[in-house]
Amino acid sequence: MAVWLKNPFCSLVGFTSRLTGLPEQFVSFLFVGVLNTLVGYGLYAFFVWMGFNYIWAPFFPTVLGILFNFKTIGVIVFQSHNNRLIGKFLGVYAIVYICNVLGLKGFAWCGVENMYISGAVLVVPLALLSFILNKKWVFNK
Repeated sequence: MAVWLKNPFCSLVGFTSRLTGLPEQFVSFLFVGVLNTLVGYGLYAFFVWMGFNYIWAPFFPTVLGILFNFKTIGVIVFQSHNNRLIGKFLGVYAIVYICNVLGLKGFAWCGVENMYISGAVLVVPLALLSFILNKKWVFNK
């Protein structure tokens, strides 16, 4: 990581970890998740602005976002530069996606029809699942 980015980022992660009692690696994962979300949405907005239709406007940012997320999570959170782990990383994306769909269906089955609320409730458990799978299965750290 670039020195100009590393020191402030590490300080913020350390401070937040001490403040919340959460492990630094998980706090780093959350901050990187915010960055990844901003980049993904920025790419989506760019492709919409460029005139791409509803099929391609989300497609290209998704593909580029997965590659960007792989590098940021791998390098910043787990200190890994191993590009051969991309297959496992895609597997984690698939597992989290399936759990998200099943969670949304479960909420609907229980009578919670508001997908905004259901999606918001699922954010934290899915982030935890993603962190654990990436930590234990993809990056082994």
